[in-house]
Amino acid sequence: MNRQSILVVGSINMDLVVRSPHMPAPGETVLGDGFVTNPGGKGANQAVAAARLGGQCAMIGRVGDDEFGRTLAAALTAENIDCSNVLTTKNVPTGVAMIVVDSRGENSIVVASGANYRLSPDDLFCREEAFARAAIVVLQLELPLPTVRAACDLARRNGCRIVLDPAPATTQLNDTLCAVDILSPNVSEAEILTGTKAGEERVDKIVAMDLIARGAKAAVLKLGARGSLVVTNDGHFYRVPSYKVNVVDTTAAGDAFTAALAVALARDEDLHSAARFANAAGALACTKFGAQAAMPTADEVRMLMADQKL
Repeated sequence: MNRQSILVVGSINMDLVVRSPHMPAPGETVLGDGFVTNPGGKGANQAVAAARLGGQCAMIGRVGDDEFGRTLAAALTAENIDCSNVLTTKNVPTGVAMIVVDSRGENSIVVASGANYRLSPDDLFCREEAFARAAIVVLQLELPLPTVRAACDLARRNGCRIVLDPAPATTQLNDTLCAVDILSPNVSEAEILTGTKAGEERVDKIVAMDLIARGAKAAVLKLGARGSLVVTNDGHFYRVPSYKVNVVDTTAAGDAFTAALAVALARDEDLHSAARFANAAGALACTKFGAQAAMPTADEVRMLMADQKL
């Protein structure tokens, strides 16, 4: 690998997905119309998306010594992702995510972390060479926060740019974790991080500026059908419009967006161009069912961008 590579430090899960006419209310039983198992986990999803979008990608994570773990590791390897630092954990199950997708394509997710929560700071410090080879380090919050902080420390020490997707969001995200190159939450995550309700352009900008005040060099808010919003610590602010697609399942949209942002930045694109590329990748990920199965290729993204010149 060279310094144009992307290192994803993150979760690896098996997604257990069921379709439902609507999200169950407390105490309600709903009859779904299908059940599938799909490779998932925010970290693994972003690694797969980065690889399909043309990024040279490696991953650090943990799976269990079970059938799910073996299946997931094989799936990552098949995507040409360097899995030499995907570790097998004895006597701990592989992480799983229970996902309900409603008739509008919206989803609700519960994660049982399993082996993901055994990835420790020491695991990373023993693998610093992976950071030394990377240009971009991509992180999420499905790992223990001390492990995410260790990844940030190693990335900074080795001159890597850090893209943090703060999901699942927490009110305990301290300034050390906020002080990354790119902080990219969706609207609901940004609201949890800042305590401010978003939803219109003026408030969206206030929320993004709050993230900048916490130490991020740039905040890229994922606004779903409203596109994305980019705010930088040197005062630049611009909204990037969305691409129009037929939405089937939004499960993979945020992960595709984050990965595409990293791939474009690794190619030395400016943040505005990177956000446009990420919007297109996120939109295309909504057109297919599942997580990794829905991740688009670079050619598909380029075709959408050519068809809808924004």
